[in-house]
Formats: sequence, C-alpha cells, structure tokens
Amino acid sequence: MDPSHERSGQALRDQLQRTLSGSYTLERELGGGGMSRVFVAEETRLRRRVVIKVLSPELAQGISVERFEREIQLAASLQQANIVPVLSAGDTNGLPFFAMPFVEGESLRHHLARGPLPIAEVISVLRDVSRALSYAHGRGIVHRDIKPDNVLLSAGAAVVTDFGIAKAISAARTQADSAGLTQTGTSIGTPAYMAPEQAAGDPNVDHRADIYALGCMGYELLAGQPPFTGQTAQRVIAAQLTEAPRPIGDLRADVPPALGAM
Repeated sequence: MDPSHERSGQALRDQLQRTLSGSYTLERELGGGGMSRVFVAEETRLRRRVVIKVLSPELAQGISVERFEREIQLAASLQQANIVPVLSAGDTNGLPFFAMPFVEGESLRHHLARGPLPIAEVISVLRDVSRALSYAHGRGIVHRDIKPDNVLLSAGAAVVTDFGIAKAISAARTQADSAGLTQTGTSIGTPAYMAPEQAAGDPNVDHRADIYALGCMGYELLAGQPPFTGQTAQRVIAAQLTEAPRPIGDLRADVPPALGAM
C-alpha cells in the first residue's frame, strides 16, 4: 500500500473515532466498496456491534451534509424484516457517515463466488429481496443500487443493505457538482445492474430501476454472471441501452421456464 494512502486512511479512522467518542468504539475496518469506508464498531451504551460507513472523499465532494441527512431520515423510516435499518447518521469533518446493525453472515457476492446457486436458493433470495423492494417502493423509496454486494445472507434469509443511500448521495449533490459528475462519466449505481434510463442519466429514475436490477441479479445467480459484461463500464452501459441478454435457458438448462421468463 502507498504509505501516503495508509497515513490518510489512519487519519480518517482517528478522526471518525474522535467524532464517535462516547457513542461507538471502532474495532476494525472491513473491505469497503467504492462508495464508502466501512468499519465494525461497538455501540457503547447497548454493547452491540454495528457497521459505520463513511462516504469516500470523492463522493462527498459537493454534497450538502444537511440534505444528505434529510434523505437518510427517509431510509431510516424503513422497518421491514428484509431491510437492514439505518440506526444513526452524522458527519466527520464534512464526510457524511451512517450506522447500521452488524449482520452475521456473508454477502451474496461472496456466496456467489462459489458458483451459480441452486434453483430453490435463487427463488428464496429473490423472494426476500422482492419483499424488501415492495415494502420500500410502497413508501416511495428507491434503492438504485441493487446487486449481490448489497444483499446479505443471514440465518437462511436475504436482507438488503444500503437502502436509499445512492438516492441520498444523488439528491444531496449541488447542481454544479452534479454537472461535473456527469462530465467525468461517474454515476451513482453499478453498470452491470443499471437500468437503461439510469445509465442514460435520467433524473426521474423510479422503482422500475430496482426491478430491472433485481432481474440482472437473478440472471447472475442462475448463470454465474450478469446479463452484460465487458472490459469497461462504458461498454456495459452501452449494452444495457442497446442489446438484449442471451436467454438464460441457453446458459442453464434446469431453469424453469417461468423463472427464466421473469
């Protein structure tokens, strides 16, 4: 690791711990995604383990912390068995963070690394994620980044994490920063699961984008890869806009027709 990067990482951890002092004690850092640094911590008063996610400086640039927290309040209102709830939120030196329960288990991404899933397990996972989406969509909240990384498997159930975070980041950006974001080709979401309208930068993305992403994820659970793959994000996005995926039955003969047609 680059020493300067290591020093900046330690500085962020120390800064975060100072901000959280009295409420949480950081234990260790988990492998984070592109959007955030992820820490396991202990909540001081209740002595339970939680996950603290701090937005990366790149994403936090141009974000209104106040607007981000208002959006996070909507996500925190979701109380459903297949949704990992938001416990608290704040900022550390201008970098927004939020806390969620620590879920014992593994991510669907990690589970999928061992190969395509049995049909019964695919149906179970899709059913649980569909329940989470149905509940949130009924309350006007869209995830915008459904993918195996944001689904956790615990005690035989699938639970969705980071609900509303992508929307909060997008909504909290200033107009000038949003324009720069488009120009540099960066987007909130993951190209392999991104609905065409989301890939095209439509500001009015709604619940249908989550349904599209769920279909892409289901395809991957069955086939071992998403419907569209490519060497660059731009190529994958182009495929989402212009191509039809290969029929899942061509890749896996045991897929029931009704499931393959979803």
